[in-house]
Amino acid sequence: MGAPKAMVELASRPLVARVVATVGSAGLDPVVVAKPDSPLPKLDCRVLSEPSEPHHPLTGVVTALSASGGRGVVAIACDMPLVPSKLLTWLAQLEQPLAVCERQGKLEPLLGRYSPEVCEPLAESLDAGLSMRDAIAALDPFVIPEDRVARFGDPARIFFNVNSPEDVERAEQLLAGGGRFSRGLMTGDPAPPKRVA
Repeated sequence: MGAPKAMVELASRPLVARVVATVGSAGLDPVVVAKPDSPLPKLDCRVLSEPSEPHHPLTGVVTALSASGGRGVVAIACDMPLVPSKLLTWLAQLEQPLAVCERQGKLEPLLGRYSPEVCEPLAESLDAGLSMRDAIAALDPFVIPEDRVARFGDPARIFFNVNSPEDVERAEQLLAGGGRFSRGLMTGDPAPPKRVA
């Protein structure tokens, strides 16, 4: 990317600031979890430092859960700037201990809801060196299939990941209304999904 991902600007705002604003507009308390040496812009929210090691996405989730005061956590990666706030609000209302979205048949663990009760098993999986997807799958998550995610907009747009300068350009086009992804969001909250075996 040529710069720390959280600081990369998308439509004149750092990626992480854009996601923080989306979380806030979802009616949730935004909390950013980052490595101690991670450059971040000035943010109007709580910032938690996760351990320097290991470099693993579960480290951030476990850190957030450990500091959540017994509340559930909705996880969203800072490089997913097109997730609609209504989807985050809906995720927060789910009552399952662990609920994650699915994209093209694969779990998307950095778009999901985590209860405090999964903190310890996730920490154990982290210590064991499991991949994030394997750690999540081992806990029999409540899977939100892509067709349910589609109630909030085009899944291709919702799951769009910014990983390169070309992705930044594409995301800016999408924000401006260009491209093939639909912009419409469903009004109202859809019924909770059924468990996917």
